[in-house]
Amino acid sequence: MDLKNFKNKIRDFLIFLEVEKNVSEHTLRAYQADLNQIIKFWDRILSKENGLKHSFDAILRRYIVSLFYKKIAKTTLSRKLSCVRSFTFFLRSVGIKLNVNFKAPRLDKKLPATLSVDEIFYLLDSIKNDDLPTKFPYRDRTIFEMIYATGVRCSELVNVKISDIDFSNKAIRIFGKGRKERMVLFGQKAKDVLLKYLRVERPLITKQKEIEFIFLNYLGGRLTSRSVQRIIEMFRKFLKIDRKLTPHKIRHSFATHLLNQGVDLRIIQELLGHKTISTTEIYTHVSSSELAQMCDEKHPLNDLDRLVLYKK
Repeated sequence: MDLKNFKNKIRDFLIFLEVEKNVSEHTLRAYQADLNQIIKFWDRILSKENGLKHSFDAILRRYIVSLFYKKIAKTTLSRKLSCVRSFTFFLRSVGIKLNVNFKAPRLDKKLPATLSVDEIFYLLDSIKNDDLPTKFPYRDRTIFEMIYATGVRCSELVNVKISDIDFSNKAIRIFGKGRKERMVLFGQKAKDVLLKYLRVERPLITKQKEIEFIFLNYLGGRLTSRSVQRIIEMFRKFLKIDRKLTPHKIRHSFATHLLNQGVDLRIIQELLGHKTISTTEIYTHVSSSELAQMCDEKHPLNDLDRLVLYKK
């Protein structure tokens, strides 16, 4: 397979991902960028070694070796290798056999960063609309409230339509990764905040136009994931401790707080839209660390004052 055929196969592969696999726009862009890097690498090899013929297998091996020599994060390296692996599987499915084997690096397991319940409630209940540096305080507060109430991903929230919400049962139909459908739930407090946004502020944005998406920008278009990230970042300055605040950190907080309240891990897996339970199990480590801290503080054996009184 020469470079020209390679480019054609990339186009077929991306169509396959979009149509057959229903991958997200973010994944599609990332894979396209990664494969374009292989094209640039191949072009660079051809310009330096003009006249020499290189098989696709050889080019791919050299590209993979070059990735390991680059000082990039393990997560980035793992994603690029995952893209290459998926592409080679696709090529084999259309009759192109490759003799390329590689192993992805072992990723370090990091515990998800979370906010405490008190911090979440402080940001949601103590900050007044007039204090928020935004033209749409009801919208921005509702976005924060709904992410914490449901645990949805940022990319999922921006695609929620009015028809996806069942107000009577306080449930939202979500289309997650791979267009997999699931239902998430929210409480009365989140419902009240959402209805207030829909009644007070959203009509000013839509100007009586029929628009399906719930969360809109000032032009009446669908809000982007990047805009939601900026909105959540806006709340960061109100924290007493200066630290990063993202939609994903709120999602982590949602899962951790539910687990701490005794909610079954399988239920949390379903609400988060995780494909496997192993992905959700990372939150048990967070709860275990908090449990250890609670034991240190509350266990009778650690009550030094009581021990001193007993000795007396």
